[in-house]
Amino acid sequence: MSSGLGGLNKSPNGVVIGLAQLQLPDPHSREALWQQTLKVVSMVGKARRGMPGLDLIVFPEYSLHGLSMDTSPDILCSLDGPEVAALRTACADHHIWGCFSIMEANPGGNPYNSGIIVDDLGEIRLYYRKMHPWVPVEPWEPGNQGIPVCEGPNGSTLSLIICHDGMFPEMARECAYKGAEIMIRTAGYTAPIRHAWQITNQANAFTNLMQTASVCMCGSDGTFDSMGEAMFVDFDGTPMAAGGGRADEIVCCELRPDLVREARKHWGVENNIYQFGHRGYSAVKGGAQDCPYTYMHDLAAGRYRLPWEDEVVHTDGTACGIPAPRRVFTAVDRG
Repeated sequence: MSSGLGGLNKSPNGVVIGLAQLQLPDPHSREALWQQTLKVVSMVGKARRGMPGLDLIVFPEYSLHGLSMDTSPDILCSLDGPEVAALRTACADHHIWGCFSIMEANPGGNPYNSGIIVDDLGEIRLYYRKMHPWVPVEPWEPGNQGIPVCEGPNGSTLSLIICHDGMFPEMARECAYKGAEIMIRTAGYTAPIRHAWQITNQANAFTNLMQTASVCMCGSDGTFDSMGEAMFVDFDGTPMAAGGGRADEIVCCELRPDLVREARKHWGVENNIYQFGHRGYSAVKGGAQDCPYTYMHDLAAGRYRLPWEDEVVHTDGTACGIPAPRRVFTAVDRG
């Protein structure tokens, strides 16, 4: 499928998305956090001016916070705080949808790594807490609200996952199972993850007949080097458009969720999202609809355990300077 010359030629059924390869910041004070918020707000305006047909602008994970893993209250946000209010106002002022990242204060434990999708009226349409923090490096509380989807621009259905989430095929499958036609993946990854980033973005798309739009932070903060690597993948696993390592570049592409819907209805061979729950339907009416996977049963029963479980070396964040946790994840934490 064509990208519409990066969204310059928008079709009636198209959704044009911009992936902002935002320059990696390093804020360590409330004022620095606010200045970074204003930078993101200005980029929303840049996106609208530079691409009048743009429907949605996506900012990477850590776009306000940087990669310091600092849990200081000075650089944490809340949904009703001034930073989120400014982002919502920017979307309304420029009549554009936006996807943003915040490190969210959590009175009951470590902060959440959260993402929001805001519509062109400034209303929050999707709110997600990262399910799989990148352990052992990241100190964030594991998300407890599942994986939501929302209606997006031009009748699309959107989902949002964050960075390491995309390395688990179950995450993309859950997005598609809930109806997502376009899965957004925001990240702060650095260059060693480049190959895994590319192949998982492609696999997540192909195995679920879903289009993926993924972007990392970009450039250096003097310590870390994020890679940018904006990437759009079609539902057959074919890359449609990609960025490199130029900071603050907005990489655009037109996606066609109507063609996703068509493929999900009409594909026979490799309609994997359907066939997963209807095994061997050519031999058995309706296909086998059991659950033959041991790990799923064990996880649901709370007894997930690998054959090499006792040999795993890293089971907390102490190797990265994070104190060993003492609190157990309970029903209260699940929300």
